[in-house]
Amino acid sequence: MEALIKKACLWWVYLSGVLLLVIVLVTVINISAFGLDRIARLFDMNVSGLSGYEDFVRLTISCIALMFFPWAQAQRGHIAVDFFANKFSTKLQQRLDMFWLGLTLILVMFLGVLMFYGMLESKEDGALSPILGWTEWPFYIPGVISLFLWTIVLAYQLFINKGEKLNG
Repeated sequence: MEALIKKACLWWVYLSGVLLLVIVLVTVINISAFGLDRIARLFDMNVSGLSGYEDFVRLTISCIALMFFPWAQAQRGHIAVDFFANKFSTKLQQRLDMFWLGLTLILVMFLGVLMFYGMLESKEDGALSPILGWTEWPFYIPGVISLFLWTIVLAYQLFINKGEKLNG
C-alpha cells in the first residue's frame, strides 16, 4: 500500500511539472509576441499577444499550486523551523512531530472539504473565466485530488509510519 501511495504522489507531481512546463511555453510564446509586436510597429504592422493568456495561467496555476504538496509530504520535505525543539528530548521532539502531523491532517481535510464545496458552488453558479469563457469548476478537481492524496499521505505517516516518510 505504501508503494502505491508513493507512486501516486510521484505521478501526480510529474503531471504538475508537465503543466508547469506548458505554462512556461505559453508564457514564452506570449512574451515573444509582444517582442515581435515592437518590431512589427516599425513597419506599421502589429502582432498581438495570446488572447486569454491571463485566464489560462490563472486556471492552470490553480491546478498546479496544490499538486506538489502530496509528494513533498511523502518525502517529509516540508519546512520545519525548530528554534527551541532541537533543545528538547528526542521523545518530546517525536511527540511534537506527531502533533504537527495530526494538526496538518485536520487542516488539510478541512481545506479539502471547503474546496469540494467551492467546486460544487462554482459549478452551480456556472462560473466562467472572463476572457476565454472556460467553465471554472473543472479546474478545482486537481486541487481536490491533491488535498485527498495529501490527506492519505498524512494519515499513513501519522497512524502507520509513526512520523516517518513513505519508503515504498
